[in-house]
Amino acid sequence: MNLNLNDKIILVSGGAKGIGGAIVKALAIEHALPIIIGRNESDNVKLLQEITDLGLKADYFTAELTLPEHCKNIIDAILTRYGRIDGLVNNAGVNDGVGLESGTYEGFIESLHKNLVHYYLLAKYALPALKQSKGSILNIGSKTAETGQGGTSGYAASNGARNALTREWAVELLPFSIRVNAIIVAEAWTPLYEKWINSFEDRDAKLKNITDKIPFENRMTTVEEIANTAIFLLSDKSSHTTGQLIHVDGGYVHLDRALL
Repeated sequence: MNLNLNDKIILVSGGAKGIGGAIVKALAIEHALPIIIGRNESDNVKLLQEITDLGLKADYFTAELTLPEHCKNIIDAILTRYGRIDGLVNNAGVNDGVGLESGTYEGFIESLHKNLVHYYLLAKYALPALKQSKGSILNIGSKTAETGQGGTSGYAASNGARNALTREWAVELLPFSIRVNAIIVAEAWTPLYEKWINSFEDRDAKLKNITDKIPFENRMTTVEEIANTAIFLLSDKSSHTTGQLIHVDGGYVHLDRALL
């Protein structure tokens, strides 16, 4: 299917690895021009090289999104180079384990900056350009907003806010024909997830314990499966879809636990 994404300028925060990296690759394959926004220059360059080696297009801008001024500066720099923005994927974040009992005020606020504040700021600064293009916003979220996890108040609170902002922005931006949706992720195989699994003494047993609880095929969601849904939601093939929280999770959150 041609998703009509040719030459669309679409920003992807946390776009060098994992879910963000898969979305960038999928966009490039659809002949969009994805813009990687990441904190690590070498990671950004590595992914860009992979894409250009395939004869496809992308670009990158390096920024530390926990710093509010970097959020504004990066949008200004992208607009200076390209003159427009057709889509924004808010994806950057980390499950940082700032809990209620173990955390501190400073750690909680830092977690919000890692996982939430830049979602708002990138959307705010990109908004004038998105109004011109009638573009779309896609927020990547986590099941922790709905299921809880324990020991990760900052991350869970941020994801609850991501869900709320998805619906809030969908309403606020109706007059400008800007669609806003979210993909909610449960157990997805990313480099960070693999690192966490490998921290267990019996990593295979831990992984099996998790996948046995995923109803569809008892396996992890791949980043490519998330990316395929993402590019659909960014395209005009989903032209009447807005304010939706789409769970790409093999039924993890909503299907009957009796299935297990």
